[in-house]
Amino acid sequence: MPALAADLVRLKVDVIVTGGTPNARAIKQATTAIPIVVSPMADAVRSGLVTSLARPGRNLTGFMNLTDEMPGKWLELVKEAVPGVSRVAALWDPVFPEDYVRAAETGARALGVRLQVLKVSRPDDLEPAFNEAQTNRAGALIVLPSSLFYAQRTRLSDLAVKHRLPVIYADKAHVVESGGLMSYGADFQDLARRAAGYVDRILKGEKPGDLPVQGATKFELVINLRAAKALGLTIPPSLVLRADEVIR
Repeated sequence: MPALAADLVRLKVDVIVTGGTPNARAIKQATTAIPIVVSPMADAVRSGLVTSLARPGRNLTGFMNLTDEMPGKWLELVKEAVPGVSRVAALWDPVFPEDYVRAAETGARALGVRLQVLKVSRPDDLEPAFNEAQTNRAGALIVLPSSLFYAQRTRLSDLAVKHRLPVIYADKAHVVESGGLMSYGADFQDLARRAAGYVDRILKGEKPGDLPVQGATKFELVINLRAAKALGLTIPPSLVLRADEVIR
């Protein structure tokens, strides 16, 4: 990514649009002059991309898809989808802010769930992580957002079926494109449309540092009943009725 960012800067483009905190960090390091619009990204202040959400300053702004409340919400949905679950594992890529791991641990304590955090830094770590979750009798798994997990989404779904482990994701692509069980997260199409609005305003003369970093306002719950059947799991009808999209 640093090399790609340097290429864009050499082209002297008018605006750079990217997604993901690691990408945004690489581009920010490559230029302090070219406007950068990031959508989506994690907490922009916590990750050091901006000093203030209201007044980001300098040359970067954009839209966040995550809040501290999200890990707790994923755990709530897991408990509803798998009644009686007491042990939950979480896949975590260390590129992803550790604050969200702590938020997941806080949510687990509030729900009376024992949480096991499994660090995954490369694709070869995935199968051992699932084996460890199974050894520790995890009844479900949450996958914290990461470009690594997105790239490996089909393999993740296959491993979930192999280990008969219900999994919830933050990105619906894991479910719609790759056959995963369930996702709850920001509507990325909505974030992309809002990012396009920021690009338009920047091209008309506004400074990115004057455009506040905003959070997601639309969220989607997607449930794949075919995946549930493959796992031998019956999703409660009350949860299915709340879903924005159901794959049958």
